[in-house]
Amino acid sequence: MNKKDILKSLLPGFLPLVIFIVADSVWGTKTGLIVAILAGIVEIAFSWFKNKFIDKFVLLDIGLIVILGIVSIVLDNPIFFKLKPALIELIFCVVLAISIFSPVNVMLLMTKRYMKNIDINETMAEEMKRSLRVIFCIFSIHTGLIIYSAFFMSKEAWAFISGGLFYIIFGVYFIVELVRKKMRIKSWAKKYKDDEWFDIVDEEGNVKGKAPRTLCHSGGGLLHPVVHLHIIDFKNRIYLQKRDSKKEIQPEKWDTAVGGHVSSGEKIEEALFRESYEELGIKDFKPSLIGRYVWKSDVESELVYMFVARYDKNIVFNKEEIEDGKYWKIKNIKANLEKGVFTPNFELEFDVLIKQVIK
Repeated sequence: MNKKDILKSLLPGFLPLVIFIVADSVWGTKTGLIVAILAGIVEIAFSWFKNKFIDKFVLLDIGLIVILGIVSIVLDNPIFFKLKPALIELIFCVVLAISIFSPVNVMLLMTKRYMKNIDINETMAEEMKRSLRVIFCIFSIHTGLIIYSAFFMSKEAWAFISGGLFYIIFGVYFIVELVRKKMRIKSWAKKYKDDEWFDIVDEEGNVKGKAPRTLCHSGGGLLHPVVHLHIIDFKNRIYLQKRDSKKEIQPEKWDTAVGGHVSSGEKIEEALFRESYEELGIKDFKPSLIGRYVWKSDVESELVYMFVARYDKNIVFNKEEIEDGKYWKIKNIKANLEKGVFTPNFELEFDVLIKQVIK
């Protein structure tokens, strides 16, 4: 649940309050309370008939309106109804406090519930917590102002603080956040102008944004696509490359014939042919996609597209890209599994090759 969703969830509860303020100025406090209570009941009914579902938070909000409205009418004292916005915000403050200061992030769970297809990584979760801390401070201060105005200020002042001031504060906050976000993007573009950029995707491969290589490889959990190509000759031998000793990940280990990142905006097969030509100098092959999986390490999170191709021509690898390259017999690969000879990725994919490709 982002900032807009938070504000949107509070709007239904503030509608009867606005109705009360208008009705009170025209017909008086008691009539205003009755009209506000009726508005709350109508709102619940409308929500049910339209969506066949009533959000529990909205139901709690409207329920407080009804209860406090009735108490205010019976005791002939509108102070109870005036405290209603403060009670709603106080409940919200408790939810925010639990999300911020305890291991259970309620707001994160609500976000995953309402936006089922969203993929929230560690970086996004931390940014969400930062926003929640700011919103918690805003709600806490506004709640105190409502309580103070209800007891010690005029009806007009209370009406402004409970309604208009709320939207003004959040309006300013959203503008500040928008400016901050644009400045951060501008700063990123300048800081990482010479960096390669990757698309950030969900587990289905849908693009959610983009980020520089440095951040993708900083252990923040930014899922980005990569391509792997397995080359098998007519003797059922598998071509492997030995990773350069200068590689930041799995140096000097034997790996899939081709492996590389997909640049931002680049199609998967375009990246596959580009990497194959750069590393092995080949481009006349027909790849088949045999799998896709998520691979996470301490350094990065990858969405791996696994391809295979039959190829019987001579391969001359690029010595600037890889340290060595050769065909391996199946029995020799099996004899060296789990001995630190191969990358963990290859050992995982080798099992798939044995089951699906090599009979």
